[in-house]
Amino acid sequence: MGDKQPHLNGGYYGPSIPPPPPSKSKRRYNSSSPPGCCCFTCIGSCIGSCLKCCGCCILSLIWNILIAVAVILAVTALILWLIFRPNAVKFYVADANLNRFSLDSTNNSNLHYDLDLNFTIRNPNQRLGVYYDVVKVSGYYGGERFGSVDVAPFYQGRKNTTVVVTKMEGQNLVVLGEGAREDLKEDEGTGVYRVDVKLVMSVRFKFWVVKSWKVKPKIGCDDLKVPLGASNLTGGFKFQTVQCNFEFR
Repeated sequence: MGDKQPHLNGGYYGPSIPPPPPSKSKRRYNSSSPPGCCCFTCIGSCIGSCLKCCGCCILSLIWNILIAVAVILAVTALILWLIFRPNAVKFYVADANLNRFSLDSTNNSNLHYDLDLNFTIRNPNQRLGVYYDVVKVSGYYGGERFGSVDVAPFYQGRKNTTVVVTKMEGQNLVVLGEGAREDLKEDEGTGVYRVDVKLVMSVRFKFWVVKSWKVKPKIGCDDLKVPLGASNLTGGFKFQTVQCNFEFR
């Protein structure tokens, strides 16, 4: 009989099992890198990651610049407002009169008009003068423009009231709707005409020797009740001063 293996009662002590190899770190950058922009730490890494990192830094820089510019503009605007304390220039139609306003008997679309308008312009600012480079006055009836006139350029000083005298005279083809024609018949009966006037202008402001860029306000003087001077139907009606609306185009 072959030899039998001896039965082992005690524990078996063989060679030690080596520990598992350490896992490779998946971190791309060293933990000792400083926080913040990583443009300089990405040297040696893949190009795509570097471009992405630098892109974040550039966007952050642009955003900070935009915030700084907005703050500077806001502070500058506040300082200028505190220095100038600007007030809106006020426009009034001080007087208006019609010498003629009628449709041609042979052509019901040909309107003859002769309108006198006197404006009062008040500049209440203590530090700002106004250059009126372009002033155009237009007359409307029933929403249709029937005439216009240009005013010569002028300068208005500080704390000043200026009177501007204009005259619109001529004839023009005006297509009035049915409602406007009914209004015209009614106005012919009373001798008082409902006329709208608009002023389109280009102005500059002056502070000492500094002049601003050009701004283009639009002035609306609506629903003026203008008497016909040659009519005896007005019953002594006199034009009442009307303040105009001021807005920027």
